[in-house]
Amino acid sequence: MYKIGFDNDKYIKMQSERIKDRIAEFGGKLYLEFGGKLFDDYHASRVLPGFQPDSKLQMLLKIKEQAEIVIAISAEDIESSKLRADLGITYDVDVIRLIGAFRQKGLYVGSVVLTKYSSHPKTAAFEERLKNMGIPVYRHYIIEGYPSDISHIVSDSGYGMNDYIETSRSLVVITAPGPGSGKMATCLSQLYHENKRGIKAGYAKFETFPIWNLPLNHPVNTAYEAATADLNDINMIDPWHLAAYGITTVNYNRDVEIFPVLKAMFEKIYGECPYKSPTDMGVNMAGNCIIDDETVCESSRQEIIRRYYGALCAAARGMNKKDEIFKLELLMKQAEISTESRKCAVAARKIAEKTGEPAAAIELNDGTLITGKTSKLLGCASAMLLNALKHLAGIDDETLLIVPEVIIPVQELKVNHLGNHNPRLHTDEVLLALSISAVSDSNAAAAMAQLQNLKNCEMHSSVLLAQVDESVMKKLGVRLTCDPSGGAAKITV
Repeated sequence: MYKIGFDNDKYIKMQSERIKDRIAEFGGKLYLEFGGKLFDDYHASRVLPGFQPDSKLQMLLKIKEQAEIVIAISAEDIESSKLRADLGITYDVDVIRLIGAFRQKGLYVGSVVLTKYSSHPKTAAFEERLKNMGIPVYRHYIIEGYPSDISHIVSDSGYGMNDYIETSRSLVVITAPGPGSGKMATCLSQLYHENKRGIKAGYAKFETFPIWNLPLNHPVNTAYEAATADLNDINMIDPWHLAAYGITTVNYNRDVEIFPVLKAMFEKIYGECPYKSPTDMGVNMAGNCIIDDETVCESSRQEIIRRYYGALCAAARGMNKKDEIFKLELLMKQAEISTESRKCAVAARKIAEKTGEPAAAIELNDGTLITGKTSKLLGCASAMLLNALKHLAGIDDETLLIVPEVIIPVQELKVNHLGNHNPRLHTDEVLLALSISAVSDSNAAAAMAQLQNLKNCEMHSSVLLAQVDESVMKKLGVRLTCDPSGGAAKITV
C-alpha cells in the first residue's frame, strides 16, 4: 500500500538553506561533492515515499545563481565502456545526457574533468567531442601513493600536476555519472590549487544515504546497504563524531576509513582541519523531513526484498552475484523480513502452485491484491495487467476488454510471420490492442484511463518475465520483482 512518508517541500527548503549556510562558513567558496544521483534518484523516492526523483535538482534550482556544475568521469570508465545499470548507457554517454539535462533546467555546467587520466583512443575521442560542444575539459591524473602518501599527494608533484579547474561561482557542485569517478579527489585537488592562489575555499559532502540522524539499523539505512551490496558498503557508527561530541551518528565505512587521510590533507593545505568527523562534512537534511516513520520503514523493507530478488534474477541470467546475494540475505535477517513479507509475491506463488503455470500479482496503492494466470491468449503479466485495470475502472471481471477476434490475428502475426514461438501476448501488445479497442469500446477507454494509477504499485511474477514486459512495467512505474525461475525463491528468518 502506497502512503506518503516524506515532506518533499520541507526538504527542498531546508536543504538549500543548509548549503547556503555552509558556503558562508567558508567565506563564500564551497566545493560540494554530490554523492548519488542529482536527479532520477529513484532509490530515494522508493524508500522515502514523497521524495521526488528530481528533489535534489529542485533544491539546486533554489540557489542556481550561486551554483555551477563540474562533472567528473574516470578515463578508465570511458575506456572500459562502463555502463550505468539503471539506464543501460555508458558513463560517457551519460555525461552528455547530464550536460543537456542540467542546461535545460537552467543550471550552469562549467566543465568536465577527466580523472585518472591517461591517453587512450576512447578518452581522446570523448575529450574532442566535449570541446566541439564548447565544454571546457580538464585532466586529473593518477597520483602515486594515493591516498596514503600525504606529503607527495599535497605537493606540486601530486595535486599540483592536475589541471586547475577554472570556476566562477561560490558553489561548485562536483557530480558524476556513477561511483568511483573521482569526485572527492577532484574537490581536494581544487582546494590545493585555490590555496596556492590565495583563495580560501571549503569542502562539504552531500550524500542522501545513509541518513546520519537515523539509527544504525533503521530500515532506511539498511536499504542503503542493500542498494550498495555489490560495493560492500557497510553502515557504521561514526567513531570520530562520537569521540568529539559524545553523539551517535551514522556514516558508512568508506568515509570513516578515509577521514584520517582527509584530515591530514586539510592540515597540510590549511594548517588545520575544519571538521572533527565525517558526519561534520555532510549537509544532508533528509532525516529531518520524514513525517511518517512506519511508512518509510515498510517502504525500505520492500526495497531490501526487491534488491534481493534483483540479485537472484541477475544470477539466473549468468552474472556472478553470489557474494551480493549472501549479503542481502543477511540484511533481510537483520531487518526481520523474508520473501514472505512481500504480499504480491505470496499471492503470485499461490496462483502458480494452484494452476501449475506462471502467475503474477500486483498490490494496488489501496492494498488490493490482483492476480493474473497464464492462458492460451495471454501471459500471466498481461492477464494481471488487464485484471488490475478492470478493477480500478470498476469493470466486471467477466467483461472482455479485448475480444479474442482481436487477439488471435496478433498471435498469428507473431508465430506465422515474425518467428515467435510463444503466441501469448506480452504487455506491450496487450496495451496496443487495448488502445485500439478504446476507440470504439467505452470499457476499454475507461481501463486505459487507469494506467496512471499503476504508478508505485508492487508486482511479482512467479517466473522471470521477458525483457519487454519488464520494460513496460518500469515505464508504468510498477515496482516489479520476479522469482528467478519457475520455483519460489524463499528464505526464512
